[in-house]
Amino acid sequence: MNVGSACPLCDSDGGQLIWRGEKLRVIRADEAGFPAFYRVVWNAHVAEFSDLSPADRAHCMDVVVQVEQALRQHLQPTKINLATLGNMVAHLHWHVIARFDWDSHFPAPVWAAAQRPRDAAPEDALRARLPALEAQLRASLG
Repeated sequence: MNVGSACPLCDSDGGQLIWRGEKLRVIRADEAGFPAFYRVVWNAHVAEFSDLSPADRAHCMDVVVQVEQALRQHLQPTKINLATLGNMVAHLHWHVIARFDWDSHFPAPVWAAAQRPRDAAPEDALRARLPALEAQLRASLG
């Protein structure tokens, strides 16, 4: 990305801030139909994972794993999806998404066409469990 170009992940947190460290942050994304959609966002503007030092890559993946483990422990999802695409926003970030067999797109990716209509009841029940998950993440990430 060119200097001076607008980057939404440089200009804002990119979602509901859960935790911020010196080098990265964890946010809950506002993605309709996917209440347990989190991102681990590198604070400095870098485009690719390989732009990081080996120590920074290890730190980043450790946080991704901690988010995944918290999702698994608190929500018991059918599957966790991990992705780092960066095609739309060329700022290093990892998607960590709890997926459920009842979600509108499962088993397809969240960016694919819906497989069935959304069901608000399980989404709302899941959303009610997020505060405990996020409190654990803040405590474990320090």
